[in-house]
Amino acid sequence: MKKFNIRKVLDGLTAASSSSSSSSSATAQPGAPRESDAVQETLQSEHFQLCKTVRHGFPYQPSSMAFDPVQKILAIGTQAGALRLFGRAGVECYCQHESGAAVIQLQFLINEGALVSALADDSVHLWNLRQKIPAILHSLKFSRERITYCHLPFQSKWLYIGTERGNIHIVNVESFTLSGYVIMWNKAIELSTKTHPGPVVHISDNPMDEGKLLIGFECGVVVLWDLKCKKADYRYNYDEAIHSVAWHHEGKQFVCSHSDGTLTTWNIRAPAKPAQIITPHGKQPKDGKKPEPCKPILKVEYKTTRAGDPFIVLSGGLSYDTVGRRACLTVMHGKSTAVLEMDYPIVDFLTLCETPYPNDYQEPYAVVVLLEKDLVVIDLGQIGYPIFENPYPLCIHESPVTCCEYFADCPAELIPALYSVGSRQKRQGYSKKEWPISGGNWGQGTQSYPEIIMTGHADGSVKFWDASALMLQMLYKLKTAKVFERARSKDEKPSTDIVDEDPFAIQALSWCPESRMLCIAGVSAHVIVYRFSKQEITTEEVQLLEVRMQSDFNDVDSPEAAGEHTPTMPTPGASSSPQESEPPLQPTTGCNSTDGPRDNIPCLQVRSSPLKQSPGYQVKLVIQLVWVSGEPPQQITSLAINSSYGLVVFGNSNGLAVVDYLQKTLLLNIGTSELYSPSEPYQRQPRSPRKARQPSGALCEANDGSNTSDDRKSPTSDGKDNSFTRSRSSSVTSIDRESREAISSFHFCESFPRKTDSLLSPCLLVGTTQGFVIMVALSLPPAGDQRLQQPVCISSCGTLMRLKGGILTMALLDSTGTLLPPSYELWYDPNTSDEEKEKEREKSRRRRPASSPSSQEGQDSQFAVLCSEKQAKVVAVPSQTCLYKHSITETSFVLRADVVQMAGTNCVACFCANGHIMTLSLPSLRPLLDVNYLPLTDMRIARTFCFSNLGQALYLTSPTEIQRITYSQETCDNLQEIISELFTPVETPEAPNRGFFKGLFGGGAQSLDREDLFGETTAGKASRSLAQHIPGPGSMEGMKGAASGVVGDLARARIALDERGQKLGELEERTAAMMASAESFSKHAHDMMLKYKDKKWYQL
Repeated sequence: MKKFNIRKVLDGLTAASSSSSSSSSATAQPGAPRESDAVQETLQSEHFQLCKTVRHGFPYQPSSMAFDPVQKILAIGTQAGALRLFGRAGVECYCQHESGAAVIQLQFLINEGALVSALADDSVHLWNLRQKIPAILHSLKFSRERITYCHLPFQSKWLYIGTERGNIHIVNVESFTLSGYVIMWNKAIELSTKTHPGPVVHISDNPMDEGKLLIGFECGVVVLWDLKCKKADYRYNYDEAIHSVAWHHEGKQFVCSHSDGTLTTWNIRAPAKPAQIITPHGKQPKDGKKPEPCKPILKVEYKTTRAGDPFIVLSGGLSYDTVGRRACLTVMHGKSTAVLEMDYPIVDFLTLCETPYPNDYQEPYAVVVLLEKDLVVIDLGQIGYPIFENPYPLCIHESPVTCCEYFADCPAELIPALYSVGSRQKRQGYSKKEWPISGGNWGQGTQSYPEIIMTGHADGSVKFWDASALMLQMLYKLKTAKVFERARSKDEKPSTDIVDEDPFAIQALSWCPESRMLCIAGVSAHVIVYRFSKQEITTEEVQLLEVRMQSDFNDVDSPEAAGEHTPTMPTPGASSSPQESEPPLQPTTGCNSTDGPRDNIPCLQVRSSPLKQSPGYQVKLVIQLVWVSGEPPQQITSLAINSSYGLVVFGNSNGLAVVDYLQKTLLLNIGTSELYSPSEPYQRQPRSPRKARQPSGALCEANDGSNTSDDRKSPTSDGKDNSFTRSRSSSVTSIDRESREAISSFHFCESFPRKTDSLLSPCLLVGTTQGFVIMVALSLPPAGDQRLQQPVCISSCGTLMRLKGGILTMALLDSTGTLLPPSYELWYDPNTSDEEKEKEREKSRRRRPASSPSSQEGQDSQFAVLCSEKQAKVVAVPSQTCLYKHSITETSFVLRADVVQMAGTNCVACFCANGHIMTLSLPSLRPLLDVNYLPLTDMRIARTFCFSNLGQALYLTSPTEIQRITYSQETCDNLQEIISELFTPVETPEAPNRGFFKGLFGGGAQSLDREDLFGETTAGKASRSLAQHIPGPGSMEGMKGAASGVVGDLARARIALDERGQKLGELEERTAAMMASAESFSKHAHDMMLKYKDKKWYQL
C-alpha cells in the first residue's frame, strides 16, 4: 500500500510511469492538508487484466447456419469468420476464426459437443464445444481444390467434402486426416459427357442405405454413387442448374430445386425422367404449356410426418413479375401453400425436427430462418404459422446505434421499474410454445449487481437494456420522435432540416439513475427532458423553449490573446425572472445579421395536438435551438442534467446554455469566450463587430447570442462523429485547424468556486475543446415553493486549469480519495397527488453528497480530477494547485475517459485512438494498466466506447453487435464460472424400430462399415500435397500440458466412450446372439448324449 500526501508529492513518480508519461510535483502550498490527511491508494497493477467477456446482438453479415437437434444449440457463421452459438435465453457464445475468411458451411457432430466449420479460404476446422470457451481441435487447409459443400452423416466420423472441381474427398474428423478414398468427377458422370459438371453443390447419403451417396453437380446432374463398388448406380439429368437436394426419409425419392424456379421429384430407380415437376410460384398456362420461369429456388427441404402430409419448405422461386417484393419463405403442406414474407433477404433456413435420424418420420415442428439482419423461428404446429418470441437481444440494430452509455451497480429497484413499464410495449400474436432453441446452461457466477446499458438510435429511440450477469434483455423503449410532427411525404419535408436523413437521431444522453431523470440531445439541435412515471397522462400541450445561440463569422479565438480586455462577468446576484416557455425570438439590436430567409425557426416542429404518454418516460420540456439569420444552429456537443438543482446544461461550438427545467426558463446563454474572467492569465476578448452591444450578463435573455468564432459548417447526418473530428484537430497546429472553441464536457458538483471560498456550494465545471476547465457558481433558492418561484443565479468564476487537448471528463474526490458523485434527488412519481408528492420529495431530497461541509482556513479538502485528450491532472481545491499530472499519450489522443469505481476505490480509465486501454490511479495518476487492445478502425467504436464501474466496458464492434470487455483481474479469473455452458450431457434418442418384416426381409436401413472402406488399410494414404493438417490450440496435443491429469484423462475417456458407443452396442448384440447359439448347441449335444448313452457300438 502506497501513501500519497497532497502536501508532499513524490518527485520519483516519473520512474514509475512510462517514458512517454511525465509527472510534475507541486510545491508545498500554504493550504495543503496535514500529514494525517494522507490518501492511501490500494489499487495496484495486479488488480487489472483485460479480456473480452461476451458479445450481444445479431451476428453481422451472416453466411451459414447449423442446428444440433439433440443438444438444441444453433450455430451461425459470418462473412468475417465469426461463430455465434445460441441456446436458451442467456446462453450465447462468440468465437472467431483467425483467418477472418467467410464461413460457408457448418456441420454439428450431433450430440458430440463438436462443430465442423468450412471457410471460404478452403480450410476446415473442428471446434470443441465441451469447454465453456470453444477452441479449435484440428484444422485442415486444402491447397489444390476449393471447398464448395460438406456433409457429415449422423453418428459418423467421416466427413464428405465436395470441391469446385467436382471431386469428393473424405476426412476422418477424429484425426482430421484425409482418406485415400476419393470420388473423382470423371468417374461419377457418364463417360460420354464432354463437359465438366461443375462444382459439387450437394452431398447426402441415402437415409436407408449408408452405402449409397447422392452427389449433386451444379450443371443439373445428380449421381447415386455406390461407395462399396466405387461406381455410379444411377445418373439423373435435368436441363436446369441445381441449388439443393432433399431426401424423403424412406430413401426411395428425392427432390431437387432448380434455377428456373422448379422442383423435380425423382424415384431413385427411375433415372430417365422426373416423377414430378412443379413450379410453386409459376403461372400455369391454360394451353398446358410449360409455366413461365421463375427466380431460382435456393433451398428446399422435404420433411415427413406420421399423421399427415409431408412439409415442403423452400426459399426463393418467386415469379419475375414480383419486382420489389420482399424475400419469401414458402411452406407447402398437402394442398395448402403459405407464402411468408420476410423483412430482409434470406441467407439460410433449417427445418427443426423431432428426430435426428434421417431414416425416420421427421415430424417437423419449426423453421429457423436466418435473414441478413434478423433471426426468425416459425411455428409449424399452429394455424397461420406464427413466429416464436425471440429471447435474444437481436434488435440492437433495429435502427442504427448512434451512442451508448453503460451503468454498472445501479439502484436495485430500477430494473424492475423499467421492466414493468416495458412489458406493456411487447407485441402480441407470438406462438404460445416455448422457444425451441433451448440447449446449454446459464453461468453460475456470483456477479449479481444490476447493470443497465442505454443505446440511442438514428430513429430517435432510446433503449434500456438489462445487462446484469453477462446477459442482455431489453427492458424499455422510448420513442422521442413522438414529440414532433412528422412529414407525411417527402414533399412536405420542412426546409429547415439540417440533416437529410434521421432528423430525430440521438446524439447524446444524460441520465441520473437515482432520480430517473433523462435528458437527450438530438441531431437537429434539440434537447428533451423526461421524467419517469408509473401513471399514464395526456399532455395537452408540450412545453417548448426556443434558444437562439449564435456566433460571428470573423472571430479568431486564441487563448494567447493577452493584452486584449474581456468584459467582466457581473455579480452573482444578477438574474432573470421566471418565465413561461414563450419563445423570446427577437435578435439583439447590434447583431451582425442579414435578413436571411430563415430566422428564429427551429429545425423540427413540436407536436401541437395532445400527446398521450404511457407509463415510463414522459416528456416535460423540449428545448430547441433556432436558425439565426439564415444559418442553421450548431449541433450539441455536450449535455448534462442534475435532478437536485433542477438544471439542464448543454453546449456546442457557439457556447453554452443553462435551462431551469422546473421553472422552464433559460438562465444562461453565453459564448464560450465570455466565460473567462479578466483575472485569469488567459484573457479573452470577444472580437465582435457589434456596436451597441450590452455587456454579457450572467443570466442572458433567450435572445442574447454568443460570440465565439468558427468557419461555419452545416451539420449533417454525420454530426454524431463531430466530436471525433474535433478531438483530432485539437492537437494539430495547422492552417486547417478548427478555430472555434466548443464546449466538450460538463460536471455538476458541490465544491469551492473560488480560491477564497471556505463553504461548499453548487457548481458547474465546464470543459472546452481548447483544454480549459472553467468553474461556474450556482446560487439556488431554498427547496420547496421558493425553488419554483425565485430565480437561480449563475456566475462564472474563471478558469480552474488548462490541459493539452479537449477536456473529456471531470470528477471530484474528497480529502480521503473517495469519489464525490453529483448531488441528486431520489425518484418520486410526479403524477401522484400533491400531498404524496411533497412527502416523497421531502423524503427523497438530497442536495449534497456526503463530504466535509467546509474547508478550514488555508486547507484543501477536495481533489478535482481532470482528463483531456492528451493528459490528466489532479488539482487541489479550493487552492486550485496542480498536484499531479500525467501525459497519457504524445502520438495519439484519448477518445473516451471516465473516472470509475474499482475494487472499492477509484481510477481513471482511458481509451486511445491507437487502441490502447489505460488506467491511472487516483489521486497520484500512477499508470496501472496499458494494453494495446483495439486499434480504431471506424467511427462507430469511437462513438460508442464507454467505461463503467467495477471494471466493465463496452463498444459497438459491428453495426449489429455490442462487445463487452472487462479490465478487472477478478472478473477475468471468474470468467469461466460466469459465462454460460453450451454442452450438456443428453441421451441420444433411440434409433427407429426396424419392424419384424423389415428385419426379416432386409427392408430396413443398411449400415456401412466406413472404417473398413475409408481407412488407411483399404483406401491407402491421401496425397500429402492436397491438404495440410494443422493442430488447433484446443487439440489433445495442445491440451496435454494445460489439462490436469485426472480431468484430462476423464475427458479423453469420455470422448473415446462416446465414439465407441455404437460399436459397443453392436458388439453386445453379437455376443448375446452367440450366447443363445451356444446354449442351443449345448442342449442338442446333451440330448444326443442321452439318446446314445446306453447303446452298444453295433446298435448305432
